[in-house]
Amino acid sequence: MKSHPDSSLPLTVVTGATGTLGRHVVDGLLSSGRPVRAVSRRPRRSGLPSAVEVVTGDLHEPATLNTAFETARALVLIAVPDSAVEVVACARAAGIEHVVVVSSAAVTAGHDTTYNLPVERAVRASGLDWSIVRPGEFATNALLIWGPSIRSGRRVVEPFPDQAGNPIHEQDVADVIVADLLDPDRRGRVDTIVGPDTLTRREQVARIAAAVGDDIALDEVTPEQALRFYREQGGFAADNAEWLYGFTSYDGVEGVADEPREANAASDGAYLTLTEVLGRPGRSYARWARDHAFDFGRPPAD
Repeated sequence: MKSHPDSSLPLTVVTGATGTLGRHVVDGLLSSGRPVRAVSRRPRRSGLPSAVEVVTGDLHEPATLNTAFETARALVLIAVPDSAVEVVACARAAGIEHVVVVSSAAVTAGHDTTYNLPVERAVRASGLDWSIVRPGEFATNALLIWGPSIRSGRRVVEPFPDQAGNPIHEQDVADVIVADLLDPDRRGRVDTIVGPDTLTRREQVARIAAAVGDDIALDEVTPEQALRFYREQGGFAADNAEWLYGFTSYDGVEGVADEPREANAASDGAYLTLTEVLGRPGRSYARWARDHAFDFGRPPAD
């Protein structure tokens, strides 16, 4: 990684920079010598590299972003739909030329009409250059949902063990975002990206078990039982359990399930692998599990 970004190159503002994905985006830009400014509500707690300029800002309060956008030419924008139009207007007024939107494959599927889609529309209507990255299921969801019970009891609670998906490594998502920022020819692209492996939940658990080096029990339960379990667990799992287990749609409509539950759901040409987007294979789920083995509670080596 280059420790001294080239100040003659365009400055990129990264929102969500302290999250798992955002940190990879920041690292990718720094390794390319690009200056980076990170937006955080708590700059002193960011934990970002010293080469990153970290400033106070909140996407929910666009007026706080004026300093963050000064002298910048590019913006990585995560979804905050209620303020998106104002945020994009602030970016344009500050001289930002290119916005990369971190969206969701749920937009491609037609499930997301109220969260990521309004942000996409605000950027498209702005007159600025744009690129849109729509990741499918993040592999890190497994860490957020299954991680606590794997760490505490080597157990996964799952109502749909044979549901198939293509989880994507967060580093691969970051690599696409960085490529869009660095290559002007990639402007105007909408890439819906998925991981290289089609795996059931059962197969995902097996790969995590191999990475951890221990057996993990998979408890097949009803959706109602899963809902109760994850509400008690709290955190990300509790916040998303109603949608994940078919009690609401992605947009929060009760009694509507809009995600396929069958194994081997039909493929769609709109969903691209890293080979199709960047010309190199995406990281496997087994690789992702190994990268996060200690997060799942793998004991340190003697």
